[in-house]
Amino acid sequence: MKYVIIGNSAAAVGAVEGIRRVDADGKILIISDETHHVYGRPLISYLLLGKTDRERMKYRPDDFYTKNGVETKLGVTVTKINPDAHTVETSDGETIAFEKLLVATGSNPFVPPMDGLDTVKNKFTFQTLDSALALEAAITPDSNVLIIGAGLIGLKCAEGIYLRVKSITFVDLAAKVLPSILDDDSAVIIKTRLEEVGIKFHLGDSVGKFTENTATLKESGTVIPFDVLVLAVGVRPNVGLVKDAGGAVGRAITVDNTCATSLADIYAAGDCTESRDAVTGDVKVMAILPNAYMQGETAGINMAGVKYTYDKLIPCNAIGFFGKHILSAGSYTGDVYYTNDGTNYKKLFYSDDRLNGFILIGDKHPKDGEIPAYDRAGIYTDIIRNGTKLSDIDFELIAKRPGLIGFTREIRQEYLGGER
Repeated sequence: MKYVIIGNSAAAVGAVEGIRRVDADGKILIISDETHHVYGRPLISYLLLGKTDRERMKYRPDDFYTKNGVETKLGVTVTKINPDAHTVETSDGETIAFEKLLVATGSNPFVPPMDGLDTVKNKFTFQTLDSALALEAAITPDSNVLIIGAGLIGLKCAEGIYLRVKSITFVDLAAKVLPSILDDDSAVIIKTRLEEVGIKFHLGDSVGKFTENTATLKESGTVIPFDVLVLAVGVRPNVGLVKDAGGAVGRAITVDNTCATSLADIYAAGDCTESRDAVTGDVKVMAILPNAYMQGETAGINMAGVKYTYDKLIPCNAIGFFGKHILSAGSYTGDVYYTNDGTNYKKLFYSDDRLNGFILIGDKHPKDGEIPAYDRAGIYTDIIRNGTKLSDIDFELIAKRPGLIGFTREIRQEYLGGER
């Protein structure tokens, strides 16, 4: 068997490890337009902040490729998939045959058209290691940085550079920070923390016009001077290869719960795909690293010939900003269990005897004896993924503080590996 994997991130790693669980000998080739050893993308802000280094960013050890019998073609782009011929074409002129193909092409930064943007010389995105290194080379202690987009990518960028620049200002059309992750109340907590370290915000507004070093806002007319511009408005899944090959595509590549596309012997995993939310049943893009790995692993097992399905994908995030730790998952619908003591924030959303989702915020370094809101949050995630009935557990107890004591013996054994 010859396997070809397009992309070299978490989904690709999952696929390699999934394949090797079944097939110890098949040939695996990874093709990636990046030149780096596989690394954890969420860590690029910590690299700039000085909390990690290039070695510790590696998602797998140096011997990962050789240990798993993987050949790599790095710094090479796949330009076309020929589904009938079972070949891919690459930017260096090769035509490569495959028996099973995985598309793990991720996403690219979305840069909307903005008047005068072409006049800005020092503009960057912040999604890959190369883009982070380019930004790092441009900033100085005197830099005034303007970030367009107060979502996850923009805020992680700010955390990475705030000790190394003079000022950071955000502009976002949304009325709150992290609009895709937080509700109104929790967003205020994070925005307040960011303002405490000197970061400025212009929310509910957008840039009407750029000059080389200024941005004029549409609604307020405010003129913001800057030296460095970071575009973090959002991302778009890379669907082009599958779409051009005739594969089914919605907002992203359409896959089933084996991660198969509509094209024979072609699979897809990670941020380039859309899949079914286990809580709501909606088909959506759930672009987070754990889901990417699990999709890749699922695809790899199926590529190697064993039928395996994974249908427990849910939106979830575990992120830290400026001393605050945020965990969230699922859907923010239904009745609410809510506590907030000024330091720890907890919201649990539930309906129809099911836990739908949660938002948990606490200090990354709690005081002695303090139990942060995110303590044992994995129990909440398990309840959501497994569809555990709240009537089968002591939900009132678990809502206050998750622990095994709130589960019946049978549920402990089935979901949590028995009594502990």
